[in-house]
Amino acid sequence: MCKNCGCDAPKTPHHAHSHEHGGHYHVHEHPGHEHPGHEHPHVHGDHGHEHPESVHVEMEINILSENDRIAAENRAILESRGIVTINLISSPGSGKTALLEKTLDMLKGDVPCAVIVGDQRSDEDAKRLRGRGAPVTQIETDDSCHLNAEQVAQALVKTLQPDTKLLFIENVGNLVCPAAFDLGEDFKVALLSSPEGEDKPLKYPSLFNTAKVVVITKIDLCPYLDWDIEKCRQYIRGVNPGVLVFELSSRSEKGMNSWISYLKSLL
Repeated sequence: MCKNCGCDAPKTPHHAHSHEHGGHYHVHEHPGHEHPGHEHPHVHGDHGHEHPESVHVEMEINILSENDRIAAENRAILESRGIVTINLISSPGSGKTALLEKTLDMLKGDVPCAVIVGDQRSDEDAKRLRGRGAPVTQIETDDSCHLNAEQVAQALVKTLQPDTKLLFIENVGNLVCPAAFDLGEDFKVALLSSPEGEDKPLKYPSLFNTAKVVVITKIDLCPYLDWDIEKCRQYIRGVNPGVLVFELSSRSEKGMNSWISYLKSLL
């Protein structure tokens, strides 16, 4: 997960070496080495740069602290304007963009919406969502596997309109790292498509345990798949007993009315 692996750390990591010299303790910085979050104390011999008793000390750095601070600022801004914010998280291809396309179409003229989209590259999703009655801002995260609060903060300035009431954040396709990063949203929605299998909630409990809502997508494909929807429901409830579950198809619109009614009730 990003809070431990350091994938959200600065692009130029550094390697810290700690050395003991006659009772003195020194720390030396070495830019460019791929060892973020570690200090390596070394005991030097009398000759050369030998490390006969090298001791590695793991130092965990909570890289989420600054993110959480900015997320709190985002949340305060959004709450002060009465905007409900939903963070959509799923694996790639689960149907986040398709769900947003249909959602924006069904809410158009009724609920003022806005969308922030995250992808590593391209603005293909933003292109699909534009022209549906809501401002859309694309964020390219480059090599990062999730959105962070600072990126969202910058996007809010150009995305929110005076009448915005519902903000959707479509996170980067990933079931792990996005679950760890608060963006300032009201709650997370986990998406799970029928082709992915029933066991995703068991394999990725962090997301499904923290999500307020789970949306099972592509249920129109169920008759053609070896997929047990009842088992999927059991796995979801086993990880998060109180979670709200929607089962729908953006293509056939089955179950979409219940989803839209729920979104309207949030306002």
